[in-house]
Order: sequence, then C-alpha cells, then structure tokens
Amino acid sequence: MTKLVILDRDGVINEDSEQYIRSADEWIPIAGSIEAIVRLTKAGYKVVIATNQSGLARGYFTLKELGAMHDKLSNLVQLQGGRIDGIYYCPHGPDDNCQCRKPKTGLIDQIFMKFDASPNQTWLIGDSLRDLQAGASSGCNVALVLTGKGVKTQATLTNHPEELSGTKDVPVYNNLNSFVEKLLSEGF
Repeated sequence: MTKLVILDRDGVINEDSEQYIRSADEWIPIAGSIEAIVRLTKAGYKVVIATNQSGLARGYFTLKELGAMHDKLSNLVQLQGGRIDGIYYCPHGPDDNCQCRKPKTGLIDQIFMKFDASPNQTWLIGDSLRDLQAGASSGCNVALVLTGKGVKTQATLTNHPEELSGTKDVPVYNNLNSFVEKLLSEGF
C-alpha cells in the first residue's frame, strides 16, 4: 500500500496572496516547505498536490503560467533529491459548480484512482477550511498548518467546530516542516 501525503499548494508550500499567485516569479516557497517535501519522498511517501486554481477561470493567469509555477516547484524539490508525484488542480471558479473544487472531493477522488493508497492511511495537509473538509469527506486524516490562511482557519474551527463535523480534533502545526517532523519521528 502506498504511503501518501496530499498537500494543498498556496499557503502550505508557497506564500499565498489575496491577489493570487500569477506567475513563477510570484511563486515563493515558504521557508522549509521544499525541504519537508524532500524528507517525505526520501522516507518513501508519495507527495501529491491538490489545489484550487480559480485564477485560471478569472483570467489572472494562463495554463502556461500555471505550468511554469508547477515546474518551479518540481524543480526545486528535484534539486534536493525529492519529487512531486502528481499535481492535480481545479481550474474552475467558485460559481462553476464543478466536482473538483475543494471542499468537494473530485481532486482527491482522482488522486485515489491513480495511487494505490488507503484514505485512512493518507494525510491531507491544508491551510483552509475547504482543504480540511475535502480531506475529511474523502476519509483522509487531515492536519492544519498555520501558514497561509491557517490562523484564520484555526479561529473558525475553534468558534465553529461543526464546520468540520465527523472528524476528531484536527492536529495543528506551525508549518509543513513541523508536520513532517512529527510524522517522520512518531509515524502515523
């Protein structure tokens, strides 16, 4: 069975922006995130990205520009001896009513169709409520990082725990690196 970690992109791996990340130049990794991905892959985990990219539907950037951002991510990871095993993205806007935009589970369903992994043995790491909702609805273990929108999401969960019904307490980490440290030191 594949050991799988699914990561949101903006706010988990790279700095986020209310104006959207629109180019490879604007795509800036959060300190320690690239190294964390490398550590996961060296420990035998498959690392897959699941990201909403409504900037495509909004016309803020093109598929070519999105590809350049993802190439930059993959290259930074590869330079340190790691790999990204897949990048799945939703190109739709919030009003498009697609099945792939988180909190819906379409992206995660696609990932599980490709990788031989069990949802209850998979982690999904996000900074937003919709990331956690998609992961929980798919049967994944979920964890919140406080980078990106994480602090705001933590406040929402504290004040409205019903927003993530059906899950146990969500573990919270300062960043992706601290999650990986805990996972690799203590196991699942």
